[in-house]
Amino acid sequence: MMKVIVIALILSLMSLVPALACTTILVTKGASEDGSVIVAHSDDSELFDQRLVYVPAADHKPGSLRPVYYDAASLGSRPEYHGYTLRRYVGTHRGPTYIDPNQPQSIPLGTIPQVEHTYAYFDGSYAIMNEHQLMFGECTDGTKIQPEPVPGKLIFYSAELSRVAAERCTTAREAVELIGYLIETYGYYGTGETLPIGDTEEGWVIEMAPSPEGTGGLWVARKVPDGEVFVAANELRIREVDQDDPNMLYCKDLHAIAEKYGWWKPEDGKLDWLKTVSLGEYNHPYYSLRRVWRLQSRIAPSQAKSPWVENGYTKEYPFSIKPDKKLSVRDVISLYRDYYQDTEFDLSKGVTAGPFGSPYRYPGPMDAGGDTGDPNRELKGAWERPISIFRCGFSYVCQARGWLPDPVGGLVWFGPDEPMSTCYVPFYVGVTSIAEPYYTCETSTFSQKSAWWAFNFVANWAGLKYSYIIKDIQQKQDEIEHAEIEGIKNIDEQAIALYEQDPEKARQLLTTYCETQANQVVKDWWEFAWILVARYDDGYINAPGEMAQEVGYPEDWYDKSEWTNGPTSYQNKENEPTD
Repeated sequence: MMKVIVIALILSLMSLVPALACTTILVTKGASEDGSVIVAHSDDSELFDQRLVYVPAADHKPGSLRPVYYDAASLGSRPEYHGYTLRRYVGTHRGPTYIDPNQPQSIPLGTIPQVEHTYAYFDGSYAIMNEHQLMFGECTDGTKIQPEPVPGKLIFYSAELSRVAAERCTTAREAVELIGYLIETYGYYGTGETLPIGDTEEGWVIEMAPSPEGTGGLWVARKVPDGEVFVAANELRIREVDQDDPNMLYCKDLHAIAEKYGWWKPEDGKLDWLKTVSLGEYNHPYYSLRRVWRLQSRIAPSQAKSPWVENGYTKEYPFSIKPDKKLSVRDVISLYRDYYQDTEFDLSKGVTAGPFGSPYRYPGPMDAGGDTGDPNRELKGAWERPISIFRCGFSYVCQARGWLPDPVGGLVWFGPDEPMSTCYVPFYVGVTSIAEPYYTCETSTFSQKSAWWAFNFVANWAGLKYSYIIKDIQQKQDEIEHAEIEGIKNIDEQAIALYEQDPEKARQLLTTYCETQANQVVKDWWEFAWILVARYDDGYINAPGEMAQEVGYPEDWYDKSEWTNGPTSYQNKENEPTD
């Protein structure tokens, strides 16, 4: 009877999950080129709240409480909690940027005891990085149940869990242990989640799922071996739970609950976390696994991984992988700009790519929803799901550099909109504010004051003549990002020297540099946008003194089109004699 109830709940909740689907990477210290730990994330969140927000450190009175708010990143907008996708939070508890007296104030699901002091951090759909170089990635996963929040009973989703950890923790293991405690004590709602968490020395991955008990929650965590790289893409990545492994942690009642609900039996051997709480991938086969294959294949091509597997529970792609060569920040950025170029899955090929090789594939009512394990789903077709996808809201690459003081060592390379056409801008964790265009965004209203709109506009314009415009974009990216990396070297030296004399002046230097750099990139990108508008106007390629260059279409496209049937003589082709 219990199995029947759980299955019914699974199917009834499939349609509630919003289209949040991300790709996340953790590069350990021994796998990075410069010895930093790297955590990266693409927030493929459609037209949600795309702001990068600086949350300042704060002191709190003894005995005070910390409100816990609903996250629309979990199950979509819920007006009863004033939780909306266009505004992730409104209130006074996360610094001045989130204060808006003209918007409904977010309503907490519950509270937890507050600590005396909370750390500053960068916030997006999830916490990104705090002032002590603790950093977070994320991807959403399918799970067998996906319950609604229950005020006072199921009050946490992974986004708020990451924020509490960013406010209170300095190491990855400390963050994992705190998140696990909060899940078990205050309850977990929504979807399954994977959170890579890194500090200056190591990286951990914690994965979580709601409990069929209706209280608490289920979780497991595993340390990423040094010298290896972890990737995840909307499917849980931890498999066998080894009770004797000191580098693995999990909730105390995991085995008992799994056995009670028929999700696992002791005679099966070690509990397989993915099989126990999940139906595998969601949306369609290879929605997740194709990205895992692609990333592992690019990170370690010598291992010659196959893109084809038996099913969604495959073990062909290990938890983590040793790279053929150590990765730099720009290497990781390059991984995020991937849409299977030069593979059999290349999205710039095929009839849907059009004559100019656009990799964009727009979903519609014909496309699947839910999880691959849903027996009521019928698949008539599917698009390959790339790493760089048109609906990405923002992406970032965090660097924890332990050989530097925290304010100087922590870097967030942030890119609004999709990775393929954005330009990443560095923000030191030691800043006291960030450039206004990066926390100014309303996706329902176009604005030239917003960094997100600058990059989103260019991405959309690129769709007109992608094979041409993407080359212009790549040239501009290289120009800016190479200069930024060189600039960071110089600012590091200045900030370290100043930090030894006066830490506050060092923070001022970092803040001024980051704001100036970020504002300049947005200004440059808008100027670049208007250059593209003129350069590709009316389907031509235009330049001063060389306007209206007729480039037509690629040669093979003429053969696919009705061009060959066009009027080449005065004779009615329909009445021509045939052999």
